[in-house]
Amino acid sequence: MRAVLHNGRVRDVEVNQVLDALTAAGVPHWVAGGWGVDALAGRQTRDHRDLDLAVDAEQLEACMAALADLGYQVETDWLPLRVEVAAPGSRWVDVHPVAFDAAGHGLQGEADSIHFDYPPEVFVTGCIAGRDVPCLSVAQQRRFHTGYQHRPQDVHDLALLDELTDGTATHSPPSG
Repeated sequence: MRAVLHNGRVRDVEVNQVLDALTAAGVPHWVAGGWGVDALAGRQTRDHRDLDLAVDAEQLEACMAALADLGYQVETDWLPLRVEVAAPGSRWVDVHPVAFDAAGHGLQGEADSIHFDYPPEVFVTGCIAGRDVPCLSVAQQRRFHTGYQHRPQDVHDLALLDELTDGTATHSPPSG
């Protein structure tokens, strides 16, 4: 999901607004992408153009309704992999629906085509603006940074993930 842009940046206040709406709607969600890396670090380390969120696929309709209440409309539909929504003011959220089995293993996409695995241990807690938030683990974030040409922000995120892995970051990732 992508949240509000101000001077090309998503602010933590908009991230929290989206997370509050999803929580109120009962939609399980996890911060991913650049904001997810920063959540693991416990601080914002760079500007963010959007907010990526993994959400429980069974709650996708409730997720989309909660976002619609905030002014978001579908911009690009690439389901079952993802859907981008936008709102006035250049606000963006990139939603990644994840279907779970009884053991808590998640799958984004379709098993017989492009898909991403979410083992139960990748769901952890981070911190954005002093608030605990559900997010994806260092290992999962690293997996999502493979198979494509890295942009400057990806290089930054990978360096931060390295710091989190070797313990030199100021906030250690939660165990999980």
